[in-house]
Amino acid sequence: MADSDPRQVLAQLGVRARKGLGQHFLVDTRVAERQLAYARLTPSDVVLEIGPGLGVLTRRLAERAKRVIAIEADRRLAEYLRGAVPDAEIVLADALRVDWPAFDVMVSNLPYGISSPVTFKLLDEPFDRAVLMYQWEFAKRMVAKPGTSDYSRLSVGVYRRAACDILERVPRNAFRPQPRVDSALVRLAPRPSPFPVSDPRLYDALVDALFGHRRKTVENGLRLSWRSFAPSEAALEALLPRLPYRGRRVEELRPEDLSLLADAIAGPKG
Repeated sequence: MADSDPRQVLAQLGVRARKGLGQHFLVDTRVAERQLAYARLTPSDVVLEIGPGLGVLTRRLAERAKRVIAIEADRRLAEYLRGAVPDAEIVLADALRVDWPAFDVMVSNLPYGISSPVTFKLLDEPFDRAVLMYQWEFAKRMVAKPGTSDYSRLSVGVYRRAACDILERVPRNAFRPQPRVDSALVRLAPRPSPFPVSDPRLYDALVDALFGHRRKTVENGLRLSWRSFAPSEAALEALLPRLPYRGRRVEELRPEDLSLLADAIAGPKG
């Protein structure tokens, strides 16, 4: 299936890329071919694509996989893709508001504006592997280490759930219209947590609360979010002296340290 010139397609459709949907269309077919090579697709794979855009990836996915489901939020593009890539199933929907079908592999150039919620939703789904395009700065946060400026809630959440590798940096001129920043291809492979987590819901709530104040000490971060962890401010103050790392800055703690802290918070409740 030949690729169409994206500018001609957009002109024929009478549309422009919509900033509100984070639309930057991949036009460099060499990047698309490498992305598929990283995904190591087999004829038995079911593939989910989020934000297929003009179908540069979708066409290639349909040639290699057993089944391709592509979720597109833009009605104009969904209608175009149904004609341009008839072997793929095009779903007109907001990917954050619909249930995803069962799939083996996700291969997507994610709209920048929904990178974080799509990633966390993906990590809660059963899947085998994913090769995704992100903004370069976002990708660096995904693999950041404690104590670095990029270390964040995202770093911890990804590390707990998956092996994550930046595969390559993608220049901005691979897209139309060009974004203001470079992008990155990232591979995710789900795996068991590399450290014990007694209560995943409490752990995630703790990470969310503390990384809202990442430069503060643990005890001050907890004070600002006391309603999530204690029945009253006085109860939290009584708990604080028994907690590990309470004087450390949040950004310095390893994911493993946060698990020990969550266990200490849960202890008195038990």
